[in-house]
Amino acid sequence: MRRIHVVLATVFFITCFIAGGAWGQLTAEEIDRLGKDLTPMGAIKAGNAEGTIPAWEGGILEFPAGYTDGGYFVDPFKEDKVQFKITTQNVDEYGDKLTAGHKALLKQYDTFYMNVYPTRRSASYAQVIYDGTRKVAATAELVDDGNGISNSIQGYPFPIPKTGLEVMWNVMIRPHAYPGFFERQHIIAAVTRSGKYDLVRMKDYGFLNYWHEDSTLENLNNMQWMYRREITAPAKMAGGVLLLHETLNQAQSARKAWVYNPGQRRVRRAPEFAFDNPWEGSDGLMTIDQATIFNGSPEKYDWKLIGKKEIYVPYNSYLFNSHELKYKDILTPLHPAPQYMRYELHRVFVVEGTLKEGQRHIYKRRTIYVDEDTWVPVCADLYDNRDQLWRVSEEHSVNYYNVPLVTYAAEIHYDLQVGRYVSAFMHNEEPPWNVGVDFDRKLFSTQALRRSGRR
Repeated sequence: MRRIHVVLATVFFITCFIAGGAWGQLTAEEIDRLGKDLTPMGAIKAGNAEGTIPAWEGGILEFPAGYTDGGYFVDPFKEDKVQFKITTQNVDEYGDKLTAGHKALLKQYDTFYMNVYPTRRSASYAQVIYDGTRKVAATAELVDDGNGISNSIQGYPFPIPKTGLEVMWNVMIRPHAYPGFFERQHIIAAVTRSGKYDLVRMKDYGFLNYWHEDSTLENLNNMQWMYRREITAPAKMAGGVLLLHETLNQAQSARKAWVYNPGQRRVRRAPEFAFDNPWEGSDGLMTIDQATIFNGSPEKYDWKLIGKKEIYVPYNSYLFNSHELKYKDILTPLHPAPQYMRYELHRVFVVEGTLKEGQRHIYKRRTIYVDEDTWVPVCADLYDNRDQLWRVSEEHSVNYYNVPLVTYAAEIHYDLQVGRYVSAFMHNEEPPWNVGVDFDRKLFSTQALRRSGRR
């Protein structure tokens, strides 16, 4: 009888563990690996056996020559030479180290190619982020069937992930600035097959509550970040303002969104600003949850961790984001000018999201590739409801070494079925992004949204 009770208790524990939705928390032995055989972020510190991926030695630790804090970034690797080029003709030779999306792009467009450079493990972060990650790794939990995290603040919750959801929460929680505020101007351009486009200019403000030094578990109030976007051009769209409040647990409280319409001179709630609704200015070529490769609630998908793989991915994209380039130089027909894009061999987590039974989304399946050094999602393959590869995403990131942290600087979303693409967050002709600014949090209130609107 006692044995039956033990078995029943074990079954009950496993059932609660899976269905109850609280899991995570590394052991002391696992945490002790951070900063030893693993980097402080959880990546494998050693290089690969072939020597094509070097060991991580701290990343960028000082400003490159010629850089002035607050100015445009100087490429610390501008002297690197292209090692080889992957083209339509030799794509199969490198197929085992390419995403499905890149193979499709190379086969569909004979003008597209990938310049492969030496691998530079340039990732570096503020020490407080390393310390915070080590601390929360012992307490962070997934809750409510993975739709939220708890007992986590000011650190990556799952530096040694065991599940696809844990990887995705590292992606969703990653800082785009530190210690919490950012201000940036950028454009979005939906490029036609012939290469024509209109520039939509935007100005963003962000407050990352989760990462701010004044935040505590007690005062988080389920708020992950707040975001405000103002459209400044073209004239027919100028004056529109979006305000977002993103939660840590969307099962408890979903994302809140408001928009100010200058034509109507009023603020309204915008519950549709989520999932597969179109991103403004994208001409329908990207969804809202496709921005920054993935954002919002993970609830619609089952996320499976396929494993870790060596892949050629966009990396150290200083040239692509250079202020010396004009948008007309980069935005060419079918795809951006490939001579300005840099690809390197890196180890990435491969996560596959499959649409849950009963859920609706235009993407039935999405494969997301996440850099082990930074938790930046560098690529994604997006499949339609026929299970055909439909869209391909690239995130072109840099190390903002004045902070330091690694985050996106531009992203490209290709639509293979219509032969078009959209470029988002580009800022080559805009002022440098400010990822260390500080301003009044009241800017992210609905009252401020009403006051700042203009016709």
